[in-house]
Amino acid sequence: MRLRLNLFTWSIFSSAAAAFTLGRKAAVAKHVNVGAFRNIISSASSISRFSSTKNDVDITPFETWTFDTPTKNMECNKLSNASLFISSDIDSNVEDADLVFLGIFAPPSIDKDDDERDQEGSKISEPAVLNGLAKVIDDRFGGIIKDVMNENYKMFKNGASAGEIIPTIRLVSPGVKAQRYILIGLGNESDKIEDDFSAKLGKILASKINDEKKVSKVSVVLPSKFVKDEGSVYDLATNFYSTIYSDNRYRTGDNVVKFAEELKSISIVSEDISELSSANAAIENGKSLASGVLLAKDIVNAPHNVLNSESLANVARQIAEESNGLMSCTILGKKECEERGMGAYLGVARGSETEPQFIHLVYTPKNSDSDCKKVGIVGKGLLFDTGGYNIKTSMMELMKFDCGGAAAVLGAAKAIVGLAPDNVEAHFIVAACENMINEKAFVPSDILTASNGITIEVKNTDAEGRLTLADALVFADKELQCDSIIELSTLTGAVMISLGKGVCGIWTSDDNLANELNNASKLTGDKSWRMPMEKSYNAQLESKIADISNLGTPYGGAITAALFLQNFVDKKKPFAHIDIAGPVWDDNTGATGFGTKLASEWIVKQGKRKND
Repeated sequence: MRLRLNLFTWSIFSSAAAAFTLGRKAAVAKHVNVGAFRNIISSASSISRFSSTKNDVDITPFETWTFDTPTKNMECNKLSNASLFISSDIDSNVEDADLVFLGIFAPPSIDKDDDERDQEGSKISEPAVLNGLAKVIDDRFGGIIKDVMNENYKMFKNGASAGEIIPTIRLVSPGVKAQRYILIGLGNESDKIEDDFSAKLGKILASKINDEKKVSKVSVVLPSKFVKDEGSVYDLATNFYSTIYSDNRYRTGDNVVKFAEELKSISIVSEDISELSSANAAIENGKSLASGVLLAKDIVNAPHNVLNSESLANVARQIAEESNGLMSCTILGKKECEERGMGAYLGVARGSETEPQFIHLVYTPKNSDSDCKKVGIVGKGLLFDTGGYNIKTSMMELMKFDCGGAAAVLGAAKAIVGLAPDNVEAHFIVAACENMINEKAFVPSDILTASNGITIEVKNTDAEGRLTLADALVFADKELQCDSIIELSTLTGAVMISLGKGVCGIWTSDDNLANELNNASKLTGDKSWRMPMEKSYNAQLESKIADISNLGTPYGGAITAALFLQNFVDKKKPFAHIDIAGPVWDDNTGATGFGTKLASEWIVKQGKRKND
């Protein structure tokens, strides 16, 4: 990319060589003259706040690198302060709400796919039927809700179309302030609630609250069938909080995006709730998982001048510090990695500006027995991937998301602290570095030796993630002796050719592990598909001068990447490679946090499985 600098721009850059810590300086530059700006730049490394006297704007700069020093810390977004709770009190919650959602189950007689017509060809509709609290509310307004449902039957089918919404209606009754009502279809009353519907409902609620604006207090009226299912409440809470996310760390002024900024509380109101404490506990667990998803989004969204191996290591340390003793953190540096013979990982890390940071977080349960299962969760931690000397010719601006596996793993670690599952010891592992170019960086034709002694011919430096993962997997397998291991990575573009950008690929030779991950995928909405482990493709990884090479032919690249990783885990041990390159990033909204829920659910189920 060619850059053209005029003399004015160059004068600013020349005086700013040691002062990139004023991360938001561009937003206030228009308020100061050149001389003042130079003075600000020259002392920026010690500045924490800058206030423009012209507009009295107080700006907190985000931390980024200086010319000589990399960033040490990454700022994280916080979970929304809005409270979400379960209640059976319709009067105090619904009547005072600014916005009310009415969840409607359709009677068993209605099928969303029915298309019955009379003799004249007109569509047959059934009159709306309401029960429980929905009927109580409709009676207060003289039956207007049923009227609206009848008018929108074609689309709403009396609630049979799960997730379908009737446009907002404004209702007024004597002695009660004007309120906005939104009707949401929950499907057929006689059907089982679909595994992913609660997650969808959480997203719908968050999005509609944001769209409505000026909403402080919200009530969601749901049938008891929905609320009594703790899994449904858990999924709703998780996706509600993870959807209320705005990454404003690098925005200023009018560019700041505030999502549902006035929301203070949202009550889920239902009748016949016998176990309010259990339902509200499910909400708290959902918030814990959402906090992990938000962390994963923060990590992937962060630019490389903010997030490097050292600042990522400090994120891991912070997770442990805030865990109330449930999580411990160890960071292996260059010396410790050399002692373990991690030549594959260190070969890639030689090109990094920062020292290699091998992150190892350990979750120790409060309650466990002698049969406590030990699991390893490994994430690819390339904080930026230029491709190395096989430099990328496209999409390089997106290569900050090459740490998506590490983000999912650290997000899961944060979530597990809150979920606190019993009877499972979880090890979260990330070999963090960058794939950059300098005089020490590895080059095509180099021979690297992994920590299990396998030699690897580097045919392409842009197939670097699998090299860092090789030593991370050996660590989980040999040093930690994990019972089973899953690994998440944005490993190949080939998986996106196969599955698109909404589904991750799973490679494993263990059917039981495949089923566990498939179940976790269905429950969390992190979509996956089991892919073939075609052993004959191993021939593509043969090398003339080393044990194996790091790249196969252009065809079947996602499969050969998975086969390469098999060389670094005991063949008898349950192990799964999960390629999340597609769903980890959304071109419209940025980081998705994909993989955090999948990994967290799998970990929790490992402890429960021991008790079954």
